[in-house]
Amino acid sequence: MKRRIIYTTIAIIVVAAVAALLLRATDTKSIEDPSSNAQAAKAASSGSVTAKDVIAAPGRVEPVSEEIEVGAEISGKIKEVFVEEGDKVVRQQILAVLENSDYQAQLSFVQSQQGAAEAQLASAEARLEQARAELRRTLNGARGEERREARAAVEQADATIRNAQLELDRRRALHREGVISTEELNRAERDLRVNLARGKELRERFAFINADAREEDVARSEASVGLAQAQISEARARIGEVKAQIRETQARLDKTFIRSPITGIVLRKRLKAGESVSLESPEPSVFTLADTSVLRVRVDVDETDVGKLQIGQAAYVTADAYGDKRFAGRVVSIGQVLGKKNIRTEEPTERVDTKILETLVELDANQRLPPGLRVDTFINVSHSTLDRNSDETSHVSSRSLPKNRQQIMRRTRS
Repeated sequence: MKRRIIYTTIAIIVVAAVAALLLRATDTKSIEDPSSNAQAAKAASSGSVTAKDVIAAPGRVEPVSEEIEVGAEISGKIKEVFVEEGDKVVRQQILAVLENSDYQAQLSFVQSQQGAAEAQLASAEARLEQARAELRRTLNGARGEERREARAAVEQADATIRNAQLELDRRRALHREGVISTEELNRAERDLRVNLARGKELRERFAFINADAREEDVARSEASVGLAQAQISEARARIGEVKAQIRETQARLDKTFIRSPITGIVLRKRLKAGESVSLESPEPSVFTLADTSVLRVRVDVDETDVGKLQIGQAAYVTADAYGDKRFAGRVVSIGQVLGKKNIRTEEPTERVDTKILETLVELDANQRLPPGLRVDTFINVSHSTLDRNSDETSHVSSRSLPKNRQQIMRRTRS
């Protein structure tokens, strides 16, 4: 009984192995026979494009801006984060801020120094105006009104002296006749002496006002002007120094704000409030941003197919996660240098020793795929370069590509 079971099991294994070998032989024949592939593709497609007219290659979705790593310009502790993954941001928007109270205090201090320096400048400018006015008075002398006023005062003093002299002569005569007392005579003599002194003072004042400016007075006024000008230059230099300190402090303060360099979305947020940012860290970036308004697919085109590529050729991509849904686009860039494969399909029959040419396919507007998604790309090479402004041509060409993508991809990877 046991022997019969063993024989039966062996027979089943042999039959299964033979069936597997036959199935593989059938698939290999289908792969190696181009006409059979073309017929299969033609049968699977309602259009006129065959598998020979298609370049099939693996690709990976990326934003038009590619991924941009954003970090802080200085080391520090994160005070607050304002965005989350998936948030839309605009250029120069603040994403996070580092602890910066010390920078703010320093900025307030230097700004107060600017106010003091500006007050010193205003005071020095006022002193300069005063010194210049004094110098003009010294050089120009008294005004005409002052000269006339001084002359009139001298003439009035002379008249007063003459009257006082006459009054003294009259009283002397009366004193000799015994009419007035000696005291009255002495009073008249004293009035004359006072008027003579007053007249001398007024004549000296008139001479001073009417005289030319003295060199020492001019020199003194010019020295006052020069001192005020030096004080102004010093105040202005101080203001310039303070403004430079303000700009430097403001620049350091600005570096505590992490801003978005583009308009796009936040793909990744690596740190939270309270965590530290270090420029020495192997991963100093805090956010990963991208502009996903336009999506592209970076395609690894096999070296055997590069001669068929042209800018503007219609294409579409598919992904296992989206079933048979197609995302249309067109070729916008073709690499100039062959290189190693960037994308592995992880299929057993994949060749890893071939060279590839990086090609960019830009997807049509309003098509959404997650960046980094691995896709299968199909490029229609049956037509010459397409008009980039003709959306209808793009859609028709995409629809006419073969639908049996599994068969085309399997042929390409072998």
